[in-house]
Amino acid sequence: MPTPTASLTTAIPLRDALRSAAERFAAVGVPDAQVDAELLLAHLRGTNRGEVQAASIRGDILEIPQAEAFGRLVARRATREPLQHITGVAAFRALELAVGPGVFVPRPETETVAGLAVDALRAAAEPEPIAVDLCTGSGAIALSMATEVPHAAVHAVEMSVDAYMWAKENVSRTGAENVSLVLGDAGDAATLAELAGRAAVIATNPPYVPDDAVPRDDEVRLHDPHQALYGGQDGLDVVRRISTAAMVLARTGGTIVIEHGEWQGEPVRAVLAADGWLAATTHQDLTGRDRVTTAVRP
Repeated sequence: MPTPTASLTTAIPLRDALRSAAERFAAVGVPDAQVDAELLLAHLRGTNRGEVQAASIRGDILEIPQAEAFGRLVARRATREPLQHITGVAAFRALELAVGPGVFVPRPETETVAGLAVDALRAAAEPEPIAVDLCTGSGAIALSMATEVPHAAVHAVEMSVDAYMWAKENVSRTGAENVSLVLGDAGDAATLAELAGRAAVIATNPPYVPDDAVPRDDEVRLHDPHQALYGGQDGLDVVRRISTAAMVLARTGGTIVIEHGEWQGEPVRAVLAADGWLAATTHQDLTGRDRVTTAVRP
């Protein structure tokens, strides 16, 4: 694989380009190096990963211009620039979301939050249940609820102007007409004062990393907005505010769904119980780690 400034003099086998890229990624600690190589090439070719794998098996050739373009993308990923920033999109459940600098890239573990929120929303008895996504970021959870429960009215709150603009773009991309975006403080019930006592579901992926617990992954530490990561000394400052605000927004029997760190299940349950929430239960993500806590408003 050429460096960004090198020039090729001949076409190269596609499988060799993939192998070289994966080796380069693995050398700098990129997880799932082969997957990222295939996804980058799929992005460049305007196709999908499966087609790239098929092209590799067929013995397809990368012509010089495409091989050099691939080399430039590989060089960016090798600096640990997030794959999603390079491609401009992140897959989330059934959605493809626009992402980039200024917004938290949605992770697979947050799909567990969205799934629990969707299930609770589908179980709501109202003909048009109200759902709220606090700290919406890219809009991932809000848009999952809106597209998978189309009879719901979804309200999403984000404080960061940059993230709000990404969420606005994603609402437009999905064509969801049942989502209302609000630029404001997710921890203040007054931001959605008109919904007090009406929400069937409140879901959130708040900042919950303790201030002194710097993430290990370069993609997170160097590229995700600090405002979306850090939540005070114990990581729960925003969780406490959201628990209080959500108690005002929720109707009787309404459900709160909160993402948190794998070590925070017990303290999050304690926060919810202290605010009057009932039946606080911590759920595991697909990797078996405690990741989400739910509770019900009395």
